[in-house]
Amino acid sequence: MKRVDIPGLEQGCAQLVMGSMMLSDERMAYSAGLLDAYFGIGGNTIDTAHVYGPSGARAIGQWMRERGNRADLVLIGKGAHHDENGPRVTQEAMERDLADTFERMQTDYVDIFMLHRDDPARPVGEIVEALNAQLEAGRCLALGASNWTARRIQEANDYAAAHGLTGFACNSPNLSLAKPNEPRWPGCISVDDDYAAWHARTQLPLLSWSSQAGGFFTGRFSPERRDNAEAVRVYYSDANWERLDRARFLAARKGVDANQIALAFVLRQPFPTCALIGPNETSELLSSAGALSVSLTPAEMRWLDLTDAELHDGE
Repeated sequence: MKRVDIPGLEQGCAQLVMGSMMLSDERMAYSAGLLDAYFGIGGNTIDTAHVYGPSGARAIGQWMRERGNRADLVLIGKGAHHDENGPRVTQEAMERDLADTFERMQTDYVDIFMLHRDDPARPVGEIVEALNAQLEAGRCLALGASNWTARRIQEANDYAAAHGLTGFACNSPNLSLAKPNEPRWPGCISVDDDYAAWHARTQLPLLSWSSQAGGFFTGRFSPERRDNAEAVRVYYSDANWERLDRARFLAARKGVDANQIALAFVLRQPFPTCALIGPNETSELLSSAGALSVSLTPAEMRWLDLTDAELHDGE
């Protein structure tokens, strides 16, 4: 599987990143089977977060111990998420969340430590200083942001460069072919045209969460079916139904399915991208892996995203 270089890591990050919310140490055989299948197709990167709870992290830790493969993996640990009292993007919260993460997974570092949210009221320099303390302590090898605006990431990396510190090596907003009508969860950031242009300029690697838009392209949704309130709220729009129709058209041409076209759209951006996936079954994992071999021309990318009204071949 192709890997994306992340500054600070000796090994690259697999283009398909395995999510962990479906894993549980109470279903260890199931969890280990999914992780084995992911590792078996060349995957090496697992996404975790403190707010996802301990069960999935404990499953990953047990699997790593039994397989003896910690050094072969890139573990993402996200922390400092807001709580019921509001933002907690502080050094104390970072260290507390990392300590919990290490205990759950029985490791002493994560490869990438991401801030799960931003606190725009806090000077970005304070946050960069606190993050670098984690690097210096050996608790992580690289830094990332999740659900930060491009402006704040740029400010953080400018501060780091000016003060001889390490900035963000990657970014994890939402990027998918289906565009959300509103944030899926409070505080979430999705990529728009300006954000994508910033990534194209900076070439900062992007690791997209909800890269498959909650299964919007799998065929389980239609304008008439409205039993999933979250999908209706976030993804039901005339523009997204048109994107689905176009994905189906291209899928038929290329001998794949619409979900693979949608995932290929994420992976074929003009900047380094990885896609976070959350398969519930090995068959879903292998289906997602099929998107790795799907090629899309710039013209097809624009047409899928409704930028071009006509599909021009040969570009």
